Amino acid sequence: MSGGMHPRLCLVEDDPIMGESLCDRFALEGFEVDWCRDLAEARAVLPDHAHDVVISDIRLPDGDGDALFEELMAAGSVTCPWLFITGYGAVDRAVALLKRGAADYITKPFDLDALVEKLHGLIVPAGDTVRGQGARLGVSPAMRRLEALLPRLATQAGTVLITGESGVGKEAVARELHRLDAQNASQPFVAVNCGGLTETLLEAELFGHEKGAFTGAVRSRAGVFEQADGGTLFLDEIGDMPLVMQVKLLRAIQERQIVRVGGDAPVSVRLRLICATHQDLLQMVRDGRFREDLYYRIHVIHLRIPPLRERPEDIPWLVRQFLEAHARESGEPLKQLTAAAEQALLRHPWPGNIRELKHAVERAWILNPGPLLQAEVFFDEPREPAQGAYQDAGRLSHYLKTCEESYIRRALELHDGHIGHTAANLGISRKNLWERMKRLGMSD
Repeated sequence: MSGGMHPRLCLVEDDPIMGESLCDRFALEGFEVDWCRDLAEARAVLPDHAHDVVISDIRLPDGDGDALFEELMAAGSVTCPWLFITGYGAVDRAVALLKRGAADYITKPFDLDALVEKLHGLIVPAGDTVRGQGARLGVSPAMRRLEALLPRLATQAGTVLITGESGVGKEAVARELHRLDAQNASQPFVAVNCGGLTETLLEAELFGHEKGAFTGAVRSRAGVFEQADGGTLFLDEIGDMPLVMQVKLLRAIQERQIVRVGGDAPVSVRLRLICATHQDLLQMVRDGRFREDLYYRIHVIHLRIPPLRERPEDIPWLVRQFLEAHARESGEPLKQLTAAAEQALLRHPWPGNIRELKHAVERAWILNPGPLLQAEVFFDEPREPAQGAYQDAGRLSHYLKTCEESYIRRALELHDGHIGHTAANLGISRKNLWERMKRLGMSD
């Protein structure tokens, strides 16, 4: 915690009744509270005190809370999670703030218990200096829920299966799981791609080999199971593993022992096993291409990472991470997106997901020497021009329907599928929401 035994909170709120009520409740919850009535007071208080979380109304008498947040973000002064209070009319602004690194928002009128629960979820545990730096995997509701689940899995789950399309960040999630395990984070994280090796080489890679076990084995070598002992072993693309090797892997997982190729002495290993694949393993089991017993052995905890096109909120956030990394590595000033470039990135389907997006940002950084990145420098192929008003009208109708459906789905995810809360967030009635969902084919 910052400064002392109790978490410290900065509340930026001009409404005297709401502010006093919040301060009383926060004090009962064990928070030390700095209450700022306007931006000027917040600018004076925030630099002089270390806070565990900041709660700010968006609309304040001398300006907007989001302007203060972006000002401090640009200066690199945001060191703890920010949560915004907003009315229905400013929800879009709050969502935009999530893309820029804010931790969460809550709409008026709100449930005070729900706000307190959010705060406790955002507070950095003692000794954890990383979590307060904000999201590590994404700002979309899906990725925020996944990230909130990882700390518990890091201490309780010995076997995890991660699925998702190529490039969605399966290894990043695996590394985050490893990092969050305080007892074993300093131990090795070892990754191997099961689809990139032949059956013979894969066995030696997994289990190691003794000297002379095969041509070229001039010395003994430990495999990745031994290398990861005490830490985490990440087996990527496990769906590409040959059936013969699946049998040997199953035995190693069950017995937590391996035998090196060319050896006969069993070697005990203690590790977390994380498997990943872009394939439908259950369908592979039905087709006889993946062992059913192995499937159930690794399917203890299943994490699905949605493709980037299902979580567009993460696109601007990821682009900023990549641009900041390029600025640090090159020593050049940070480059920004034009509005047209951001819209082009949001419209692109990203079949290669985060990997494709990262390469696009690298391409744009190299090809665009100026401070503003234009849309065309992100793509190898020129964007197709419109081919007629009637075709545009057809595409526009489909695009608007897709946007509305995507927006409603994200709102439902944010409120865990609760229709009443979602309708209130969207500023419409429950009946109106049901009718829209029915028209969009979402009511089944």
